Amino acid sequence: MREEYMIERGGRRFVLYAGLLEEAHARGLRSIETELLQIPNAENGQVAIVKAVVRTEEGKFAGIGDASPENVNRAIAPHLIRMAETRAKARALRDAINVGVTAFEELGGEEPEAEVRQQPRIPQEDNKGSLPATRKQLNYLEALISDVVEDGVPKFEEMVGKKVGELTREEASEWISRLSGRAA
Repeated sequence: MREEYMIERGGRRFVLYAGLLEEAHARGLRSIETELLQIPNAENGQVAIVKAVVRTEEGKFAGIGDASPENVNRAIAPHLIRMAETRAKARALRDAINVGVTAFEELGGEEPEAEVRQQPRIPQEDNKGSLPATRKQLNYLEALISDVVEDGVPKFEEMVGKKVGELTREEASEWISRLSGRAA
């Protein structure tokens, strides 16, 4: 797995969904199919459950993902089915490409947000703010945008006033901080 798709939180390493998907494509991803197994409602505690099946040149791999108001951030709560689907696909992709590290998107609840807030800010070099965002920042930001911003990248670009790829390192860092506090 390329290092740009790895992230560290609370002393543990996680892989980003975008990295799993890229690696699966590189290894011959043929298809990803999902099935909604449980629609969230009052009787089941608002738990969405999705099954994903990934087919590669190596075979067929399945994963189950769940999402509920108890295991996602408040901003994601209205999007339980999509988050359950992302988690299911991440699990199936991890099996398909033999990645034992948990996907960042599989994390639940408010704990990741608290960890992000508690991490000390590293002082920026004087000229760092004017440098273009790194590929790692852009990949992570795009993953966050897909989970948080309802209309995806076009809506984000409308909010920010520029394309994601035109962000500086400082701007990308600021948006990652803002959005990671809202992502599950």
